[in-house]
This record gives sequence, C-alpha cells and structure tokens, in this order.
Amino acid sequence: MSDLFLKQNPTLKDLQEYIAKMKIERGFNTTDKVMECFYLMEEVGELVKAVRKSLKNMQIDANKTYNTSVAEEVADVLIFLLNIANLHGVDVEQAFRDKEEINKTRTWKKI
Repeated sequence: MSDLFLKQNPTLKDLQEYIAKMKIERGFNTTDKVMECFYLMEEVGELVKAVRKSLKNMQIDANKTYNTSVAEEVADVLIFLLNIANLHGVDVEQAFRDKEEINKTRTWKKI
C-alpha cells in the first residue's frame, strides 16, 4: 500500500514534494538528469499528438489507436518537468515568480 497522499488544492511545492516521493516509491529515475529531459521530450511529443487528435479536422493514422487524452499528457509533462526541477534543486513557484518579474519589464509586440 502506498503512503503517497496529495492534499486538496496543493501548492506547486506540494506537487514537487509529491513527485519526489512518488519517483522513489515507484522505483523511477531519481538521478539521471539527461534521461529525465529525454522522457520529458517524449511526453511533450505525446501531448502534441493528443492535441492533434483532438482537432477533428486533422488527419491521423487510421490504423493506430490513440488512447491518451490531452489531460493525461499534460499531467505526464508536469510530472517530468517537476522532477527535473527537483533534480536541480529548483523551487518552481519561486522560479516562476522571479521569471515573471523579468517578463514584466519586457515589451511585447507582434511581428
């Protein structure tokens, strides 16, 4: 039985802590930063495929079964992204806040 528990309305810190515990409990990669980046890119590809599948006017391979949803793939991307942050000691919420302060000083225009 698992000891994992994610409270209602978790913070980003709660999610990061949950992912760290989950990776260990399930015996997933907890040290290889490069492999985690590869896994993240694989999941991003699956997300793109799920988005493409959701667009009813797009052509897809009729012989393949696509069983994943956009929501599932977004969750997978988040799991790997948060684990990469954990491997690098990044507090995602603080990193977001810091980056947003930089972005607020920029001028954005369409080209």
